[in-house]
Amino acid sequence: MDEARGDKPTMEESSSTSTPVLRISQLDAFELDTALEQLVWSQFTQCFQHFKPGHLTPFEPELKALLQLLLWRFTIFSRSATVGQSLLNIRYKNDLSQAQRYRAMSRRQKLWFALCTTGEKWLKERSHSLFLNRTTESSINKARHALTFLSGIAKVASLLNFLVFLQRGRFPTLTERFLGVRAVFSRPQGVRDIGFQYMNRELLWHGFAEFLIFLFPLINTRKLKASVCSLFSPLDGQGSGAREGAHCTECALCGEWPTMPHTIGCSHVFCYYCVKSQSIADMYLSCPKCGMELKSLEPVKMENPVFDSTS
Repeated sequence: MDEARGDKPTMEESSSTSTPVLRISQLDAFELDTALEQLVWSQFTQCFQHFKPGHLTPFEPELKALLQLLLWRFTIFSRSATVGQSLLNIRYKNDLSQAQRYRAMSRRQKLWFALCTTGEKWLKERSHSLFLNRTTESSINKARHALTFLSGIAKVASLLNFLVFLQRGRFPTLTERFLGVRAVFSRPQGVRDIGFQYMNRELLWHGFAEFLIFLFPLINTRKLKASVCSLFSPLDGQGSGAREGAHCTECALCGEWPTMPHTIGCSHVFCYYCVKSQSIADMYLSCPKCGMELKSLEPVKMENPVFDSTS
């Protein structure tokens, strides 16, 4: 009874294996695995930072291969999934089996996977160091040209395989296609239910934000601010005696004591750098106090204010 029940795939297994994994998820898993390998290698090299420089260089390919095999032992060999795949809720399935239920990678597939991934990286790094100082020997030259030719063929095959992957969504690498393993979901994916009101609101705010991004650069905010300030500022005729000192002791733009005071034709005073920078940014600059447009920039002779010490 149990054996008959075990031959039939459960609903969760069939849904997890039938739902295709997104292409971007499979590529993201490779990026996460590469980042993990670099992190492990950097942490490993920090243990030897106080040793003689270049102490690990002669054995670097072997040490990297050893660390990659260590990761392979606790990921692919034990769970049929890399660390990146585990984070994205996917794993490898033995695609050679005709059964509909999930079948993990066989032991032979796992060993060949380690040989095709770790062994390939080790061969590239070790062959580069071997052929580096032995370019004069004819046999070494032939071996180097043969490896270069095989590497070129492998790159072309990888490119063609990647184009097929972009079309069909399976087997992003030659290793997976050669071994017959593909990525499937570890657990069934829940259905994402997005309401129409939510989508309508998102589209509305997105369009409104794009409209504001297009509109704001066309608005002269300095001119608008000057016009608003001129509407709420008191008339020049009212309290001219009380306002005369304020006009000459503060910049109409920054509100500080005017440095190299200049005027634009009205009774207000501006710092030279304030009015010059504003006039470069806005060719129709107007006074924010009274609204008069810039006619001519003329220096103003300031007199020292008299402070009443008896008050």
